[in-house]
Amino acid sequence: MKDAAPQTIYLKDYTPPSYLVDSVHLTFRLSPEHTRVLSRIAFRPNPDAATKDFFLHGEELRLHSARIDGAEVSPQMTLEGLTCEVPDAPFIWESDVEISPIANTALEGLYISNGMYSTQCEAQGFRKITYYPDRPDVMSVFTVRIESDLPVLLSNGNPVAQGDGFAEWHDPWPKPAYLFALVAGELINHPDRFTTKSGKDVELNIWVRPGDEDKCAFGMEALKKSMKWDEDVYGREYDLDIFNIVAVDDFNMGAMENKGLNIFNSSCVLASPQTSTDANFERIEAIIAHEYFHNWTGNRITCRDWFQLCLKEGLTVYRDSQFTSDMRSAPVKRIEDVIALRGRQFREDNGPLAHPVRPDSFVEINNFYTATVYEKGAELIGMLKTLVGDDSYAKALDLYFDRHDGDAATIEDWLKVFEDATGRDLSQFKRWYEQAGTPRLSVSDSFEDGSYVLHFKQDTPATPGQDQKDPRVIPIAVGLLNPNGDEVVPTTVLEMTEAEQSFRFDGLAAKPVPSILRDFSAPVILQRDSTNEERAFLLAHDTDPFNKWEAGRALARNGLIAMIRDGAAPDAGYLNALQAVLRDDGLDPAFRALAMGLPGQDDLAQTLVDLGDVPDPMAIWQAVETLKQAMAQHMQDLLPRIYAQYQVDSPYRPDADQAGARALANAALALISRMDGGAQAQAQYDRADNMTQQLAALACLIADGKGNKAVQAFYDQWKTDRLVIDKWFSLQIAYCDPDQAADIARALTDHADFTMKNPNRFRATLGALAGHPAGFHHASGAGYALLTDWLLKLDPVNPQTTARMCSAFETWKRYDADRQAMILAQLDRILAQPGLSRDTTEMVTRIRNA
Repeated sequence: MKDAAPQTIYLKDYTPPSYLVDSVHLTFRLSPEHTRVLSRIAFRPNPDAATKDFFLHGEELRLHSARIDGAEVSPQMTLEGLTCEVPDAPFIWESDVEISPIANTALEGLYISNGMYSTQCEAQGFRKITYYPDRPDVMSVFTVRIESDLPVLLSNGNPVAQGDGFAEWHDPWPKPAYLFALVAGELINHPDRFTTKSGKDVELNIWVRPGDEDKCAFGMEALKKSMKWDEDVYGREYDLDIFNIVAVDDFNMGAMENKGLNIFNSSCVLASPQTSTDANFERIEAIIAHEYFHNWTGNRITCRDWFQLCLKEGLTVYRDSQFTSDMRSAPVKRIEDVIALRGRQFREDNGPLAHPVRPDSFVEINNFYTATVYEKGAELIGMLKTLVGDDSYAKALDLYFDRHDGDAATIEDWLKVFEDATGRDLSQFKRWYEQAGTPRLSVSDSFEDGSYVLHFKQDTPATPGQDQKDPRVIPIAVGLLNPNGDEVVPTTVLEMTEAEQSFRFDGLAAKPVPSILRDFSAPVILQRDSTNEERAFLLAHDTDPFNKWEAGRALARNGLIAMIRDGAAPDAGYLNALQAVLRDDGLDPAFRALAMGLPGQDDLAQTLVDLGDVPDPMAIWQAVETLKQAMAQHMQDLLPRIYAQYQVDSPYRPDADQAGARALANAALALISRMDGGAQAQAQYDRADNMTQQLAALACLIADGKGNKAVQAFYDQWKTDRLVIDKWFSLQIAYCDPDQAADIARALTDHADFTMKNPNRFRATLGALAGHPAGFHHASGAGYALLTDWLLKLDPVNPQTTARMCSAFETWKRYDADRQAMILAQLDRILAQPGLSRDTTEMVTRIRNA
């Protein structure tokens, strides 16, 4: 089917729905090819609507009959839905439609995954199930009957009836259609219970395919921790009698917060020490928390329209980050979040896909599930909390829940709550939601007669559709250290509101060393002339963990840039400072492991662009490899001690203490492998009793060119575990020589276990190629051609995954003319494809025409 011509939708054109829905009754008669969906919907005119046009969304549906108040009607059909004449009064709409779940490879709406029926309705999947006003500001109570001979039949809300071949569910809380869910299949549950603070007993279940039931315990504990944390920190209790989670193999996203029935990508809920790494466990804990927290920030209070997506996602990402910080190490979590923000969102802000946290237009809403909406949206919540303080933040959130429970809200509603709770004017802060791009914050300083002055300038480069930027409110957390390393001014938040602004500190005995943007208090790029000596000083003495790490990262970045631009040798000052950090056993092992990491190659490429250079991906890769070799040689006496000291001999636990120790030991192993030819890595691989240790050793062997035997042994051991084999696909590409990346990826796409129909497997293979900068951007252009080949194959099957993978090309303008020409040829090749989906057309057009 050829998609309808792309049409731009604008925030300014929002109008309230013409009709509201009081109740929805759905009956599903499940069949792989011929599922029948019978709907009975109670409509009434919306008194606040400007017009009374009755339109129901519907795509890829076969309508058998339609009735209004029992009388047959013949609607006018379009590619996107239907219209008909309706009474100017409350009425009952009934329809009987047919759909084919087995043919639904897009994984949007109702589809079949390995014999199990599943749904995904966010953002606009419900219109592929039945005719309905599929928009988030139409909320209703749902009652669902599922008829099937499958043993497990689940939907939203509470179970109200079941019998031979059927089950009925009722959700008493009004919700938009995007939160609807249905699951049916041969499933086994991992049960538990939770008692809320008010004494309500809640049944908990994680439903999985037979054979996965031993991988549910960690997820269940994470769920119970999330429920208690939300009560303790935000005062939010769970509001149904049952909470179900289902693991699904074929799923476009990580998970979905459907009311009372969360559907998860299997990779985001199934875990065991043998098959999951420490990073997997932490990610699973965070995603389970995220989807549970949506019960209030997304479900009970949803978004009025999809332009307000950041309202529910930014707030919920911030809440799950708080949760992880409380469960694990807050400084380490903050550093990890900033690494991810800079790696994904800053790149987005600096390219053709830049858009405001709240976009003002879109063609395909699926393309706006972005790092800007999620991660930058969360940063805005954190800035608000910093500006108003913890107590006022808590007061504002209580008011938000009281005022908007049951509402479909907007960013204006959200900011008004803070204004009413604190008395602040947030009209300037709103620019963070409206303006795209990452502000550059430049700093200069002066010291005279005991007074120290910091002078700031803010500037945001032009982004697509936004040439002019107004000054934003920027909270700048600053501390001052004296020349001995003592803190003379503790963390103080400076509130910058002008394009240029100065702040004075008096009564100082000597010129201090500033620690600026502590805890990364705003998502900006800090620009300040600073010496390597000052950075080494901050790495040694700063009391703020983030800026301590940031100083080391800046030392590494500057050294690498000098190596790339000038052919300089690895910076001895950086190597000495890093060695001092590693020797400090008083520091968190997880922090030290992060300190050993180097700036990403994409980060270095953007730095070179900012300096006016054209980055060479191979030169960047070679500089990183050279520095890693120098680190190994410089610390060759220390690394074996670190490796031995942080071996974990006790039974495996995925907690922060053990995970931090393993992270530091494995960081040391990666450098040791460069000196011993992989002997220690092979020994660790051979004795590993958990996936963290086994996978880290395998990565070292692949990186050292010694991995062929271990790669085959790993496959032979884990070939029946689909999630572990995803790791096997990804690792071979991620750690290979750039000259071999495209060839290895091509060979893996020919492997019997590769399938493009499973998003996890596709991302593990082609996503790994796109994530290998020197390999993907190889001068031959082979990486570009291979990815395009598969995007063209995937688009008719799964447009969402295709469109998101197209972002691999978004940085094309930063490279040399030859690479630009090769990328443009591939983009044009995609756009020339007959019947290209709306999702992919929009994404590639935005990249191509920037």
